[in-house]
Amino acid sequence: MEAQKPDVQEQDEYKLAQLGYKQDLKRDWSMLHNFGVSFSIISVITGLTTLFGYGLNTGGPGVMSVGWIIVSFFTMFVGLGMAEIVSAIPTSGGPYFWAAILAPKHTSAFASWVTGWFNLLGQVAVTTGITFGLANLISTTATVGTSYKPSAGATLGIYAALLVSHGIINSFGVRILRYLNNTSIILHSVGISCFCIAVLAKAPTHQSAKFVFATFYDGTGVDGIGWSIRASPAYVAACGVLMSQYTITGFDASAHLSEETRNAEWSAPLGVLMSIGVSAVFGFFVILSLLFSIQDFDRTISSEVEQPVVQILIDIFGNAGAVVLMTLVMVCVYHCGLFSMTSNSRMMFGFARDGGLPHFFNNVDARFRSPIRTIWLGAFLSFLLAIPSLGSTVAFSAATSIATIGLYISYGLPILIGLIWPRNFEKGPFNLRFASRIIALVAVLWIIFITIIFCLPTTNPVDSQTLNYTPVAVGIVALWALGSWFLWARKWFTGPIRQIQAERLGIDIEEPGALEQAEAEGKLANVEVSKTK
Repeated sequence: MEAQKPDVQEQDEYKLAQLGYKQDLKRDWSMLHNFGVSFSIISVITGLTTLFGYGLNTGGPGVMSVGWIIVSFFTMFVGLGMAEIVSAIPTSGGPYFWAAILAPKHTSAFASWVTGWFNLLGQVAVTTGITFGLANLISTTATVGTSYKPSAGATLGIYAALLVSHGIINSFGVRILRYLNNTSIILHSVGISCFCIAVLAKAPTHQSAKFVFATFYDGTGVDGIGWSIRASPAYVAACGVLMSQYTITGFDASAHLSEETRNAEWSAPLGVLMSIGVSAVFGFFVILSLLFSIQDFDRTISSEVEQPVVQILIDIFGNAGAVVLMTLVMVCVYHCGLFSMTSNSRMMFGFARDGGLPHFFNNVDARFRSPIRTIWLGAFLSFLLAIPSLGSTVAFSAATSIATIGLYISYGLPILIGLIWPRNFEKGPFNLRFASRIIALVAVLWIIFITIIFCLPTTNPVDSQTLNYTPVAVGIVALWALGSWFLWARKWFTGPIRQIQAERLGIDIEEPGALEQAEAEGKLANVEVSKTK
């Protein structure tokens, strides 16, 4: 008799066991759910709404529209490189675990440590950028047609309340998350499509195609002399793609949720690529609908409400209509922040499980099957990152900038490692074959390019108020990752821990210090990250 073929659940758990882990998290997400989380975190309406003013002043409509196409094209290369890796290594740790698997044995732990910290801090910064951006949208929209005057303290209070609500839902509503995920997909597809159609249909006049695709505007000069004069228009255009690149981040959520996704070897990589592709299409539609519907360019960039998207809606629909449509936008952004925390907590859980964070955070609640401790750790760190906004917008800008660079560095390091040491890369079902190394090279070069560009100053003249603090933020992350490694982490951090093999040796992996003691006694001498010899 022919042996019974294992079901999808058994295959997923067997693959996880091969990587050295037991099934802790509940695995009941489909490919659509997995895609939906990344799609919701990318949330094109979130990034475009919060950075629309930056785009208008740093290159103008032409850079915004054409830049979106260019960024989407090269981001797909990053997504393809990531998809191939997550198909082979579907764990919640994501990039830091990939780095450990793909790097040579003598550098495995170091690669994992550095990648993990860049990814963790990038994740925290993204959660901050999304949810604090929502708090700002709420404050701004509340001023339309009212006498309300927002303050930094009130906005921070709104931000704290939003974080708490996200934390509660993520902690106790794992089942609800699936339904909210479905709602989020509908809102970000059907809802935003209706938003764009309404804007285009109601706009009294429309801009020309030349205005949308060929108009260059340099508003980077405080005194009227922008970087297009001090440097060149190409410099301004390069800096202007930040709006697009910042928007298309967070698609690694499909990797962080792979341990909760059925048939993860296929579902997770397809989730990554679908989220990028669908977001690219919808994002382009959103940009075009807003740019074509600008009624007065000068009034839009110097809006009294200090939010160009809100000003566009006021010009078209009036105050009441603008508030209604902004409510739809804010509901979408809320879902984006909610699932950003979901991805954030899963990454921290995986990192804690492997020793990158204190053992206290390596915990899954037995009743709710969710990593409650890392959920609230993420909420706390995200709140801390926004506190400087009370006295300075520069510090907060640096925090949100590190989200883009930090995440893309963590995406690029495993791809680069797989490119340099291909023998350690055992491909999964999603295999790019002969194109694999070419795609990886393009992805790495693009990440190097945006890392350099986004560290450059974008406002002229450069002083203490206009200095781009992104290089400082990136430097702090790099200094912490490298400094902590050489000072103490290299003495005990060994990279991803093989839980199943340790348990088979009779080691209680839940007991603090048990693994360290077993390693000191030589019991775990053969428990290593698997490599291709």
